[in-house]
Amino acid sequence: MKNSFLFLAAACTMIACTSNNANYNVTGNNATQNGTAVYLFDPLSQTRIDSTVIDNGSFKMKGKAEKNAFLLVNIDGSQWWFPFFNDGEPVQINVADSTLSGSALNNKLTECDKRDRDAYALYHRTIEEINSVPENERGARHAELMAMYQTALKKYADFYIAMIEENMDNLIPVAFIDRIPSLAGEHKFNQLMSSDAPFTKHPNVLNFKRRLEEDRARMKEEMGKNQEIVGQKFIDIEEPDADGVAHKLSEYAGNGKWVLVDFWASWCGPCKNEMPYVVDAYKKYHDKGFEVVGLSFDKDKDAWLKAITDWEMPWIHLSDLKQWQTAAREVYNVMGIPDNILISPDGIIVARGLRGQDLDDKLAEIFK
Repeated sequence: MKNSFLFLAAACTMIACTSNNANYNVTGNNATQNGTAVYLFDPLSQTRIDSTVIDNGSFKMKGKAEKNAFLLVNIDGSQWWFPFFNDGEPVQINVADSTLSGSALNNKLTECDKRDRDAYALYHRTIEEINSVPENERGARHAELMAMYQTALKKYADFYIAMIEENMDNLIPVAFIDRIPSLAGEHKFNQLMSSDAPFTKHPNVLNFKRRLEEDRARMKEEMGKNQEIVGQKFIDIEEPDADGVAHKLSEYAGNGKWVLVDFWASWCGPCKNEMPYVVDAYKKYHDKGFEVVGLSFDKDKDAWLKAITDWEMPWIHLSDLKQWQTAAREVYNVMGIPDNILISPDGIIVARGLRGQDLDDKLAEIFK
């Protein structure tokens, strides 16, 4: 398991595990770095719970930890971590081939961990290929490079979703669920978490879910400075559509419909993750008088139009293709995307920064 996992688990107040303790018995062999430290790490508490050193090519750690706790073994200086669940069964690590064996659950986790490494290697090769393109060629090849990136990202996200869905009857998703919000969006994360699968109640997953909610709350607080426009009439701007025909925002807003002005871009990963919520809202409320106007921060027209099709966004789209120099940024003080404003039928801005479930909650209140 790549050590980036650890940086996704920020230090925080822990959710207590109510299960009993279980013995851990971790041994390793075929190691060549005699005298090198080996650590047993608990990502939930962000602590090292045991350590030893390699002696004559092997090492051993014994003790107690929470039953079914998700633990990681690391050899000092290595970028890879050996994950296992503390189910009471002995664990054997073969350092030479980077494998771990133990119970049926941990054997399957090792298999998934290897697939994770392979999937990451494929994704990383695409990123390296994109980064190897000379700077003076990137502008002309922007659409091509973005397509490569989006394809690789989707394939990487689909891999994690598939691996979790094929293990809904066990704890293996605990090791990988933290990747889903960043790769596939909180919409998919919430779908997976809504099941009664065993992993959804694991302390590591509950802790991660709580931190996501805290991050959303913090983001809303940070966006508070942009809320001054709430309660004011919208400011009209003009931008062209895909055919180059100029349109004013006033053609759509302030004319009897509720209008969400969505600030986004094809190159924005969080925008892609957020878009399923907007799509769902549009499908649910469009026939009741809800409209969406997408104001893109794109620069490349082909990439903009491709994202509209690929992300299945069937609403009004405008862009002056000036990226961060777009008129919408200055007029509405857009500090980052995704962002949006919700305009009432009489043209008053009633909300800003409606992300995820907050958007549906607001529209449900309006159209109840």
